[in-house]
Amino acid sequence: MKVLLLNGSTRKNGCTALALTEVARALEAEGIETELLEMGGAPIRDCVACGRCTDLGRCVFQDDIVNQCIEKARAADGFVFGSPVYYAHPSGQLLAAMDRMFYAGGDVFAHKPAAAVVTARRAGTTASLDAIQKYFTDAQMPVVSSTYWNMVFGPAPELVARDLEGLQTMRNLGRNMAWMLKCLQLGREHGVIPPDAETQQWTNFNRGPEE
Repeated sequence: MKVLLLNGSTRKNGCTALALTEVARALEAEGIETELLEMGGAPIRDCVACGRCTDLGRCVFQDDIVNQCIEKARAADGFVFGSPVYYAHPSGQLLAAMDRMFYAGGDVFAHKPAAAVVTARRAGTTASLDAIQKYFTDAQMPVVSSTYWNMVFGPAPELVARDLEGLQTMRNLGRNMAWMLKCLQLGREHGVIPPDAETQQWTNFNRGPEE
């Protein structure tokens, strides 16, 4: 079993990377393989709602990391998406990437456990967690929790390292993710498979006069 951890920060060795590494250590101690994927500082295109991904099975733009993320997601059993907090929301590049990843590759995420992790100097953490977790609940993904909201505090890695409760939360998150993955694996081995979702009904709220 493998968990893909995506660092939505431009800083490879910053606060978010430290938090994700703590989660990864706990997962690996439970026998779960991990891969930390760094978004880095390269530009990420926003979704342009072209609809081409429906036919292609990938995003039409191939000059950034998004399609690579989708391909790696196919082989992953669980996910942790990490982000610093900017103006009380996740990084813009992470949201742009997730928009396109979940539009173009939503099927590779369905029914796989996921968690969000955020880092902040002070505030905006719960709003940022909420924004990231909305992707999971739309994609039929079990959301993995911990013993507190999945956040660490500090404007620099050396200060995050002093947030002992935050790091404890990261370790407990990793253990809970490992436990859920093992439970799902046992279920599959005993013939318990994900349900087929109904998708026929689409309701538009701005209906025409004939309705």
